[in-house]
Formats: sequence, C-alpha cells, structure tokens
Amino acid sequence: MADHAFSSNRRQFLGLSIGGALTITLTAPAHAASFDYGIASIDPIYSAAYVALKKGFFGNSASINLINTQSGPRGKQLLAAKQIGCSTSGANDSVALSLAGKQSVLVYTFDVRVPFANIMINKEVYDSGVNSLEKLGGRSLGITAPQSATWLMAVYMAERAGLKDKVTIRPLGDFATMMGAVKTKSVDACMATYAMLEKGKEEGWGVPLYEIVDAAAWDKVFGGPVPGAAAYVLADTIAERPDDVQALVSGLCKGTDYIFANSSDDVADLILTDHLTGFSKASVVSALTTFKKVWSKDNMIMPETYSRLASIMSDRQYPAAEMATATYEKNVDMKFVRKARGLT
Repeated sequence: MADHAFSSNRRQFLGLSIGGALTITLTAPAHAASFDYGIASIDPIYSAAYVALKKGFFGNSASINLINTQSGPRGKQLLAAKQIGCSTSGANDSVALSLAGKQSVLVYTFDVRVPFANIMINKEVYDSGVNSLEKLGGRSLGITAPQSATWLMAVYMAERAGLKDKVTIRPLGDFATMMGAVKTKSVDACMATYAMLEKGKEEGWGVPLYEIVDAAAWDKVFGGPVPGAAAYVLADTIAERPDDVQALVSGLCKGTDYIFANSSDDVADLILTDHLTGFSKASVVSALTTFKKVWSKDNMIMPETYSRLASIMSDRQYPAAEMATATYEKNVDMKFVRKARGLT
C-alpha cells in the first residue's frame, strides 16, 4: 500500500486507525507538540505502554498519542512517512526499514524472547495427530502480513523443524483475524501471542503447539535471547526530537518497572478496561504472569542479542550481504534506556 494512503487527513487519522479501528489517544496540552506512537496490535505484550499511559509516566515533555497500526509493515510505512514518531512491532521491522533506505534505530525492547513466536493450532487438528512443530508439514500457518515479524518467525521455525517450503504460510491481517481463522479451521494453526493461546484454550478451540516460555524449546530453535517486540524511531527523529524520544523511552521503562513491582492482578485492573477490551481479566492476568518470564527487566538490546536477530533475518528476509551492512552500531541506540535507568 502506498504511503499516500495514510497521509491525507491527519486529524481523521488520529481518530481512526488503519481499517477503521478506534485509536487510543492521550490528549495533548495546547502548548505541547504531539508525538504519535504506533503499536502493531492490541495485546498484553505491550502492557508497559498501556501502564505508562495510565500512570502518566510519559511526563510533560511529550504528548503521546497511542495508535493501533494493526501490523508491523503498516507501522513501518507510517514511520517512514513521518506520520508517527515511533513504532512498536517486531525488532526486525526496524532493521528492514533501514535496509529499505530509511534509517531506523531500535531504542527499547519489551522482551528477550519473541512474544509472538508461539504457535496455536486448532484443537481438532491437534487431536488428529498434528501435535508437534515437526508435524506441520502439509498444513497451513497464519501470520499477520508478508515480511512481518510473524512471517519471519514462521519461516525460520519451519526451516528449523526441517519443513522449509512444506508449510503454507498465509497472511491474515491482525491477531483477532488470525484467531478467527484458527477457530473456523480456515488455517490449521497461526503464530500467536500468549494471550491468543489463552483465549483459544479458554474457548476450547485452540491449543498450544509451541510455547516460548519453555526455555529448552526456545533455546533449541533460537539459541538464546532475541529482541522481539521493540520500539524504534527514525534516525532523523533522534536528531530532531531527542527530548520526545527520551520521554517516550523513560515512560516505557517506568511502565516495565511498575509491571515487575506489582501483581499481575493489579496491573490487569489498571489497563484492562481502557486498553484490552475483548480480553477477559483471567486471560490478561495469565498473560502478564507468563510474560514476566520473558519480558526484559532492563529493556536493553545488547550486541549479542541483536546479532542473533540478524542471523535469523539473514538469507530469509534479506541476503546475507545486505544484512552485513545492518550493524548494531547503525541500528541500535541504547542511550535513551541508559539515561532512563541512570546508567549514564
């Protein structure tokens, strides 16, 4: 989709996200320039952002408008067109944007394991004998969009299971559409967040085929920590609006700390009504409790974890020669996290 499709009417855009979904907006003081923050979907994996909004952790130096961009590729397009100041989706989306010629920089990570690398399968299909990753051959696997983080995880995991080109990968849109497709058996399985797994189990039509919280299973496929959901900005934005980037990152870090300092039940009570409609409280509490095992406590992307992400992308999303130009030094800037955490 061309960039101009997103830029015709800014006021209208802030009222509606792509596809007509209602956005979540924190109204700016009259004197403050807004800083629009796009998140790829509505899900508990982004709870640090929801907490930061509810608790006022973003402060007064930036007025944060939280927008549901509904997918990583759409978030990239909006960021490239400067329709938003920051995007959150898979960390690979930031690297992809840089390789496409629009230098993007990762400034914060939510986690140390990719939170949407779970796989949920239709229960009837599972009960028929498709009960492991290695048995997905000849089956269909739903993702959000081509070249998205869910696409990359699907391709990589299928290859690691010896199923290269043996799984039909189908782009379906947002997480809600993916769940509906598994429920109706339009696809056999889909990439999933933990909240999606919980909803499938709760309603009886979906079961986990692969879960990121299983440390041994994770290390077998991925070999160690990998930044998954991350916040990234254009390099130009760092130069032009460093105070706003700092306010955003500092707020997200405070959101992270609040989550780890408080019970999952209390966090769910704080954010459920305004930010996670469509999820039951039980599923959100369960997701929060589980994600505390894989969320990053310091929000840092280190050279070794970035290198692991780059190796997953190499010769899948981009040729190895291109990935060699996407260095840590060019694509990651942790000074905002360090300042937020008093490390500088």
